[in-house]
Amino acid sequence: MTTQPDVITESREPGPDEGRPLATLGGDSKRSIEQVALGLFIGVPFVALLAAIPFAWGWGMSWLDLGLMVGMYFLGCHGITVGFHRYFTHGSFKANRPLRIALAIAGSLAVEGPVVRWVADHRRHHKFSDAEGDPHSPWRYGESVPALLKGLWWAHMGWMFDEEQTPQHKFAPDLIKDPVIRAISRQFVWWTTVSLLFPPLVGGLVTMSWWGAFTAFFWGSLVRVALLHHVTWSINSICHAVGKRPFRSRDRSGNVWWLAVLSCGESWHNLHHADPTCARHGVLRGQVDSSARIIRWFELLGWVSDVRWPSSERIAARRKDEVAKAA
Repeated sequence: MTTQPDVITESREPGPDEGRPLATLGGDSKRSIEQVALGLFIGVPFVALLAAIPFAWGWGMSWLDLGLMVGMYFLGCHGITVGFHRYFTHGSFKANRPLRIALAIAGSLAVEGPVVRWVADHRRHHKFSDAEGDPHSPWRYGESVPALLKGLWWAHMGWMFDEEQTPQHKFAPDLIKDPVIRAISRQFVWWTTVSLLFPPLVGGLVTMSWWGAFTAFFWGSLVRVALLHHVTWSINSICHAVGKRPFRSRDRSGNVWWLAVLSCGESWHNLHHADPTCARHGVLRGQVDSSARIIRWFELLGWVSDVRWPSSERIAARRKDEVAKAA
């Protein structure tokens, strides 16, 4: 079983011969064609999202379309939150080999980038959170209103167009050494194709019509991807600008309750930055965290072990003094 490091580890840069066989999709810089492709993947689904309301008002939306959109949304969302984030990035639990592979594939279906690049970016974010070196801090340009507005745009999606990328051999050496995970990362375009074509394939076969395939593609592919993208990016932007901060952290991460369900528990962001390896982010009463629930189910099935669940002592140790005294 392959495990992840508890902390980010430094490693030497590989030589030319070493890097070639361990290459992953999306290296340390973006080419012009990749910039254009990234713009299309962001822009087209977002236009579809803006068109969703008038489209639904004029032609309606079938239960099949709704089911495909919701099902694919939460499959990809939990692939990111349970897989890419809590497992691959932070090692909040250990998974058996089949589940490890399944989580890498499920996260890839969210169309948020190759698994190795995603993990490298997020480990770098935690190392420099809201400080120089953080790839997507909303405080990048300062604290004035104009600077913060510019920073929110950067944190939400602008940072992804930066040509300078996180060195994957430095921040994700453990994943690069795993041949299966490295292959899944290199096959990101193929998994994206599967993610986008599965809904229209099902819609067309069930309704036996091109219209059924089209509406399934609109709702289950375009709108679903756009919504998931912007919810995920909101964790980078909104949750580092506003929200309650009951726990001590060295950055400005906050809890944003109204994003909790759609983000699968990721918007309880303050505790996460106070205790990054914790398997549960929503640790206080009433904080819904579906990702933690799924990890618990995996544990009961015997698919995961060594889960880093929060204890009352662990939570109390990270609460701010004034909060702890009031409790």
